[in-house]
Amino acid sequence: MRLAHWGVCVAAAAFAVAFASVAPAQDSAARKELKRADLSGAMGMEVISSVTELKPGDDFPRHLHHGVEAGYVVQGSMIQMPGQAPTMLATGSPIFNLRDAVHAGYKVVGRGNLILYTTHVVDKGKPLYDWVK
Repeated sequence: MRLAHWGVCVAAAAFAVAFASVAPAQDSAARKELKRADLSGAMGMEVISSVTELKPGDDFPRHLHHGVEAGYVVQGSMIQMPGQAPTMLATGSPIFNLRDAVHAGYKVVGRGNLILYTTHVVDKGKPLYDWVK
């Protein structure tokens, strides 16, 4: 099982390097899109896979998506929400956020980079991120 997780990490990193694209202005500069495709059988929906790499000191603002986000913490790090104690976002943790659920809003405070692999199933034509204050 550990070998399978290692394989997923290596594959995600390789795809990020090989297929990274420039993110649109409303997007997160830390996100590199890997693949985008229409969701078959669901008109008006698309699937987007990405790798996001946040460095120590980077903020990841509160936001929501117009669809579901699922993913995996490829490399964990300590994060801190405003007014709260730092907490570990551990390697191997799942990521799952429902449509229009506000999430994130933290700063990476650990020594290493935080790397996330995500897949979004979202409304086509809408921004991937809607930033929330």
